[in-house]
Amino acid sequence: MVVAEANSGRAVYWGTGRRKSAVARVRLVPGSGQLIVNGKPGDLYFQFNANYLGVIKAPLETLGLENEYDILVKAEGGGLTGQADSVRLGIARALCQLDPENRPPLKVEGYLTRDPRSKERKKYGLHKARKAPQYSKR
Repeated sequence: MVVAEANSGRAVYWGTGRRKSAVARVRLVPGSGQLIVNGKPGDLYFQFNANYLGVIKAPLETLGLENEYDILVKAEGGGLTGQADSVRLGIARALCQLDPENRPPLKVEGYLTRDPRSKERKKYGLHKARKAPQYSKR
């Protein structure tokens, strides 16, 4: 499903990714393979970290589309690791919109699975979510 048409008449595909408290709204636009996150080049935003950039590009590499689409991202919340994983999920979901036949290879690699782990809330009477005060017998 094409959600919108860009000004130049090109198709735009959307995907939303989440991990921990990070949310990434991803747009795939036909282009040269640029990654732009919050108005900055992706490698600058993710501090030239090869691990983060590898995680983000993985769905495109699986399908062989590395230089076919520009990736425009609005990332909020969390840290860089959570944002990188949320961008990966958003890209994978957008690729499923692009062509339903992209879904099986992405599913096998685990790129369409949302990581449900998030920080557990702090309970009253405890220091953290589970850390209790030191026990004193007397």
